[in-house]
Amino acid sequence: MSTKYLDRKLVMELVRVTEAGAIAASKLVGRGNEKAADAAAVKAIRGAFNSLDIDGTVVIGEGERDEAPMLFIGEKVGTGKGPEIDIALDPLEGTTITAKGFNNALAVVAFANKGHFLNAPDTYMEKIATGPGLPKGVVDLDKSVADNARAVAEAKGLDPSEIMVCVLDRPRHAEIIKSLRDLGCRIKLISDGDVAGVMQCATPSTGVDMYIGTGGAPEGVLAAAALRCMGGQFQGRLVFRNNDEKARGHKWGITDLNRKYDLEELASGDVLFAATGVTNGDFVGGVEKNNVGGIRTHTIVMRASTRTVRLIQTDHNID
Repeated sequence: MSTKYLDRKLVMELVRVTEAGAIAASKLVGRGNEKAADAAAVKAIRGAFNSLDIDGTVVIGEGERDEAPMLFIGEKVGTGKGPEIDIALDPLEGTTITAKGFNNALAVVAFANKGHFLNAPDTYMEKIATGPGLPKGVVDLDKSVADNARAVAEAKGLDPSEIMVCVLDRPRHAEIIKSLRDLGCRIKLISDGDVAGVMQCATPSTGVDMYIGTGGAPEGVLAAAALRCMGGQFQGRLVFRNNDEKARGHKWGITDLNRKYDLEELASGDVLFAATGVTNGDFVGGVEKNNVGGIRTHTIVMRASTRTVRLIQTDHNID
């Protein structure tokens, strides 16, 4: 596959896309309507895409064509006049968070050259992640939860009781949580938004040392895209609960249903990643009114080839 770098001009174009989605979704914060918030973000992001001079293909999106009217897997976006770009996105990472007015709701989009994102079906994925600067292979999905936590603690020169593990608060994670409690680890339970949960591993200010659990496979690819830019380790393994999901995997070229995917197998080459806050969070602030009656957005935008991480604050004239 090509290893050519993406044009740096795409960075600001990407930011404009996530800003549009965040602004649209922000009008539904706290209104209790998850579907309306997601639909608003999808519509705004699609509109922003179609003004860009790219030949874009959605490879991680809202679902397949029969499930999603817009931003479905395989949909073409952009004017078609520019470079071939594969797109992974979650127009509203944290629909429940948005509906309930909680923190860490984001509009998330990543770009890569054609063929550099795993075409992950809309199934579940087992995930484990940690931040940069640790020995290669320190975490592994084939090890027990306790062994992974011990390995991360040892690599950091800490006792297991001193590390923090981020886990999505779901009944399916009861055994994971029990194993971590038995070991004495601290646990940060999150209600939604596991892309942000994985990103916390690479952000020292959050205090999170490891992420573990099962969540959406599309979000796993987006999380891997973020860690490619931030540094860290990630493993994912697709979970197929029935024959329909297995057929969906085969449709998207998944032949080894038990394969473990590492960071570069999920998101390779040069990657651009942007997330604009819908509500306040660990990385960026949410959409807010500025002091001249307009709207202010906060975006984190990153690039894998240079490991640059930019925080962009933008004041928008609401006219």
